Amino acid sequence: MTRILLGIDIGTTLTKGVLVDTDGRTLAEASRPATLVSERPAWAEEDPEQWWENTCSVCRELRETASVPADGIAAVGVTGMVPAMVLLDTQGRPLRRSIQQNDARTRVEIRELRERYDPERFFELSGGSINQQVVAPKMCWLAKHEPAVVARLATLMGSYDFIAFRLTGVRSVEHNWALESGLFDVRRESWSSELLDLAGLEPSQLPDPRRSHEVIGEVTRAAAEGTGLAPGTPVVAGAADHVASAYAATAYGDGDLVIKFGGAGDILYSVDELVTDPRLFIDYHLVPGKYYVNGCMATSGSLLQWYADRFCGDDATDAAAADRSVYAWLDEAAAKLEPGADGLVVLPYFLGEKTPLHDPAARGTVIGLDLHHHRHHLYRAMLEAVAYGFRHHVDVLHESDLEVRRVLAADGGARSDVWLQIAADVLETTVQRVAQHPGSSLGAAVVAGMGTGALDDWRAIERFVRLGRSFEPLSDHVDTYRRLYGVYRESYERLRDLYPLLASAPRVQGEP
Repeated sequence: MTRILLGIDIGTTLTKGVLVDTDGRTLAEASRPATLVSERPAWAEEDPEQWWENTCSVCRELRETASVPADGIAAVGVTGMVPAMVLLDTQGRPLRRSIQQNDARTRVEIRELRERYDPERFFELSGGSINQQVVAPKMCWLAKHEPAVVARLATLMGSYDFIAFRLTGVRSVEHNWALESGLFDVRRESWSSELLDLAGLEPSQLPDPRRSHEVIGEVTRAAAEGTGLAPGTPVVAGAADHVASAYAATAYGDGDLVIKFGGAGDILYSVDELVTDPRLFIDYHLVPGKYYVNGCMATSGSLLQWYADRFCGDDATDAAAADRSVYAWLDEAAAKLEPGADGLVVLPYFLGEKTPLHDPAARGTVIGLDLHHHRHHLYRAMLEAVAYGFRHHVDVLHESDLEVRRVLAADGGARSDVWLQIAADVLETTVQRVAQHPGSSLGAAVVAGMGTGALDDWRAIERFVRLGRSFEPLSDHVDTYRRLYGVYRESYERLRDLYPLLASAPRVQGEP
């Protein structure tokens, strides 16, 4: 019997939804913009209530577009950014805007935690490092600067956990949020009292972790009024967005690698056993018994969006007149330039950097700029910078004797031919595009199907996905990129001690 599944993705720039049926057909897609708030350098926050408003709007549009009755949807799955922090009071109301996973305000707190707590012990317990992404430094920042918020904190959860809570009334966290929070004992698979103490949290403030496909509750009558869904519709715990996207790219073979061109730059390596490295993260795969070794660069697509917004107003106007996106317009110009952007190298650390550097003080840097360069050189250099970041992660995998057998490119940026050719040239291997699937929201929908029995095989994802064009490395480009990648790596090492001086520089009068 054919069933209909709903997937919702709480992304950095968009809230997206998809309706699919169990035969592999996509029935409808919809999205609403989300607003990233950065009131001070390195801050990244969003409004959870906007996510909920977007979810309600998206759900109604999906049903109307596909002409699906409310009771025609078999199950709901939600995916989203991880580990974004949503702080709720006893009534379930957000106490403040979320603190996003790419927020880098905690440079001081990270240093203080590393000084008073053994980093090797932290790695032993959590499988990761004390860095800008984990929860403890952010909780320490809140304790210093917003103690009234901390005093009222009843429940801490993630972005997609919040939407699942609003749908069901059940407070839960999905196990990948737990794993990436830095509060979870990776081997005991439970909250660590030692790590909770480090963050100043009580066990009662964190719900028990739930597996991605576990049904946590049903759509309440109140949620049904907002979303147009039927009361009683099952809702599963959901999934971290990068994990759902990697699974939706069919990356479940040992050695499969996904490079994810979203707002951030994610890289996920599928492996059949637990592998930890303090420079990277570890995630549970959606397929039980497997894992993803995971890295995340703080900016990728968001860097290009910033560049287009600030410097390409006339390009955007011309693109709109031609009924094209500004990024297609910029890609066309970048494709006409030689590899290496005529000697220009960008370090894409515009929100600090997460893996593998874990350096919140790092800053976006342009090296080699000359008077003959124009803005399209800079755009191409930014495309190349993200590819260099992916290469850095692959080098870390190789240092752990992890063999990359297949590289798949997913998410919005993967539509760019020029970006994927650059990635193939920089990685020096074939990169295959994942075509015609809605990304993370599709993964969430399939997880909902597996959790409710509407689907019975994890390989069912292949019904929904088509692999597209493969990009082969071009030998005359590889040497150029190999040399400039060396410049990219060495530039950071030479500048790393200077970045904190920039972070502590006085701001212009009138800035927040």
